[in-house]
Amino acid sequence: MKTHRVIYDGHRLDYSISGNGKQILFAFHGFGQHGKYYEPFAEKLGDIYTIYSFDLFYHGESDWKDKIHPLKKEDWKKIIEIIVDKHSIQTFAVCGYSMGGKFAMASLEAFPDKIDQLLLIAPDGIKTLFWYSLATYPTSFRRFFRAMVTKPKYFYNLINFSKKLGLVDKSLLKFANSQMNTRAKRRRVYLSWVTFRFLSFDLKKIAKIINQHKIPTYMITGKYDKIITANNMLDLLKHVHQYHNIILEAGHNSLIKDSAAYLDQHRELFKFRNHNEGS
Repeated sequence: MKTHRVIYDGHRLDYSISGNGKQILFAFHGFGQHGKYYEPFAEKLGDIYTIYSFDLFYHGESDWKDKIHPLKKEDWKKIIEIIVDKHSIQTFAVCGYSMGGKFAMASLEAFPDKIDQLLLIAPDGIKTLFWYSLATYPTSFRRFFRAMVTKPKYFYNLINFSKKLGLVDKSLLKFANSQMNTRAKRRRVYLSWVTFRFLSFDLKKIAKIINQHKIPTYMITGKYDKIITANNMLDLLKHVHQYHNIILEAGHNSLIKDSAAYLDQHRELFKFRNHNEGS
């Protein structure tokens, strides 16, 4: 596995390449992870894919240096263009897990003519997680959440209040707590909220791209996932003409590994876009 780095306007994005398959796959991980979480894809599907697995900003060694101005879709397009040009990539598939779903869909929007296949694994960006959506609130309200980085008592007060009122599922609270139990983690949560807040999507537009370009689409969720549920994915899928909706006997955290195993066992499902057909 070889590591590469893109420098864009002083920002740093790392990615590694593994597998030797004919199809290029750009893979984006979830919050608190890094590109190596896609090693199961290389192990199970490396004969199908050559996998470009990214360390998203604030994960691994990747960093968005500007803590005031957020990442915009135009920035993401330029970053991917650098990678595509560097490696002479003509077409590629995209895969996004959880938070990485936003980057998969941003890539789809930016390069509809180049996308071979769309794999979404319990993706954020369709039914946006409460914690990420806080970043879209007014600046004065976001200051409260920024204070949680240095004064975590605010966060735990919010957790206890939500728990008492039964506002969110216990597994969601456990997930949130696991991502906020150190200062470094709380800082990453806040910076991700703020920096990625413009990665939001018109689901009808996403579906139109999929339908118009006949992009094979796979939605994979976990039956026991309380964070991103299969039912919420229908907000997108109801607009898509053809897709595979796969629900695994799994929770949220193991879905990359479980998805790789499932796809390896069901290779007959694999389809890639025929670019010779008209869009």
